[in-house]
Amino acid sequence: MKKSLVALAVLAGFAGAASAQSSVTLFGVIDVAARYTKAHGQDTKQLAKDGSSSSRIGVRGVEDLGGGLKAGFWLEGALSADTGTADSSRFWGRRASVSLMGDFGEVRLGRGKTSTRLVVDDFDVYSTTGLGDVTRSYSTFGLTSALYDTNNRADNLVQYFLPSDLGGVYGSFDVAAGEGAQGKKMYGGRLGYKVDDLNVAAGYQTTDTQNTKFKQLSLGGSYDFKVVKVSALWSQLKLSQFKQNIYTIGAVVPVTAAGSVTAQFSKASTNSAADAAAATAGDAKVFTIGYQHNLSKRTALYTTASYIKNDGRTKFSVADNAVQAFSGGKSGGLDVGIKHSF
Repeated sequence: MKKSLVALAVLAGFAGAASAQSSVTLFGVIDVAARYTKAHGQDTKQLAKDGSSSSRIGVRGVEDLGGGLKAGFWLEGALSADTGTADSSRFWGRRASVSLMGDFGEVRLGRGKTSTRLVVDDFDVYSTTGLGDVTRSYSTFGLTSALYDTNNRADNLVQYFLPSDLGGVYGSFDVAAGEGAQGKKMYGGRLGYKVDDLNVAAGYQTTDTQNTKFKQLSLGGSYDFKVVKVSALWSQLKLSQFKQNIYTIGAVVPVTAAGSVTAQFSKASTNSAADAAAATAGDAKVFTIGYQHNLSKRTALYTTASYIKNDGRTKFSVADNAVQAFSGGKSGGLDVGIKHSF
């Protein structure tokens, strides 16, 4: 009996040591908004997802391997909180990765955000989510997602992240294998510098699209003056002779201890070659303003209003589920929502 008790005590000790060296966390965000959108005389009223943050559910973990080396995994899937459904085609479509971390940085394998998209996320005051998403005005010149869907996340991704102790310098570098009939080989990276209230970064990536390459270059910067945080972003998209430039400036203004006003303006324009031949070429201007009030560290109320003015053949809309704009038309929207993180 005493031997059994000793054995149980030893096993319990080993279990405690193992749990102390590793962790697994369930996490997520639920974000739902009442939304009104209007374009070319038509309007719609609906309950919509992802007004301020992308709804998601995931599980992540880290194991301490000793000697400063750690292993980690991350599984994260999109959730449509307005209907209670998940992405049926990619349950872990937001991220599915395994990694090794240490003094050398991090090596990550799987599916995830591309480095260039992280630059855009950082300097869009709406973090490329909701009615204010700056990428609403980014063009792929008529390419379908089957030919180009690496502007946000990529499959078969090998990434390297620099260590976090380089005096403010940060960066990551990507290579994605082009598996399947569509190809879509991709490589890219970003390099930035962040110290105190200053943050600047540049990102570049290129993706094979069978007969040509789709390229993106993004440069961004921000500075927090305390009374206002100002951000600026420039992106250039190229497909063969077609080219689009998007200039964005945004601001976050704290108005109370718990609330802040956000505002952003973007101007997108294509070159003459695209204007003459591309399916969705032309210019566009995007105006967005919003307010968020934090009820706690995990729960917030928000409202956002956005307006897009299209010219030429552009037909950008304020949201995927909005009334779609006609070429050269206008698109506008307003939502009020709540988000909770866990």
